[in-house]
Amino acid sequence: MKAAPGPAKKSPPHAAAPAAPAAAPAHTPPPKSAAAAVWRTYQGVEGSSLDEKALTERYLPLVRSVVDRIRINLPPHIEAEDLYSVGILGLIAAVKNYDPKQNNTFAAYASRRIRGSVLDELRRLDWRPRRARAKARRIKEVIAEIEQQNGRPATDEEVRKVLGISAKEYAKWLEEAKPACFLALDQSPDDEGGERASLHEIIADDTDVLARDDMERRELQELVAQRIRQLPDIPRKILAMYYHENMRLAEIASVFNLTESRICQIHAQTIIGLRGYIQRVREQ
Repeated sequence: MKAAPGPAKKSPPHAAAPAAPAAAPAHTPPPKSAAAAVWRTYQGVEGSSLDEKALTERYLPLVRSVVDRIRINLPPHIEAEDLYSVGILGLIAAVKNYDPKQNNTFAAYASRRIRGSVLDELRRLDWRPRRARAKARRIKEVIAEIEQQNGRPATDEEVRKVLGISAKEYAKWLEEAKPACFLALDQSPDDEGGERASLHEIIADDTDVLARDDMERRELQELVAQRIRQLPDIPRKILAMYYHENMRLAEIASVFNLTESRICQIHAQTIIGLRGYIQRVREQ
């Protein structure tokens, strides 16, 4: 015996029509920070450590590679560690500013930033003006061209003719282009005895005054001042007016109602006497 079918389910009188699919939002390019995060993920850095420090450490060998290539043409007094530090600053700037949408690899972009930072630092440290370096470079190029054409060393006349300058101007160019050699004062070369001494201990300082010399100079100044105080009134006042008040001999003569020639005579006689006194003191 079959069971009677139950009452059919009635649909709700106001059933909502299925919602239409929402319109897709317009495509907007990701912000620069998001692009940087995508690039960092692409480079193989884990998402939990997507920071600038990790990327900087990852590309530190690139700094040494760029700096070592620049160092080949640098003089020995340039400290390599200083250039490495500047190169790291360039790498940090590259990590912060790199945009993968520019269709450029990060290694190429960072190399340019590192090289630019190092060159800027070298220009800052360069004591020679750019114009002088340009002249030296131009002289070198002209000499190379002449020697290549003639197969012999170039003469000054030939170089001047190509440069289009006079002999006086060419001599000035050579003076400005003269190379300079730098030595570190704290350098410690080995001498014949095997002892090590820094250059600042070997090279004499002409401006340095020994304590004994300074004491003798002060003592001599005091003796001269004492001798001047013992002079008669007119010679003493003439010295004070001439050397301390910067008065001319004619002005001093008008003060004492004397002729200029007489003032000049008194001044010369007083100076001769002081010089003789100083010489006698030194001979004692």
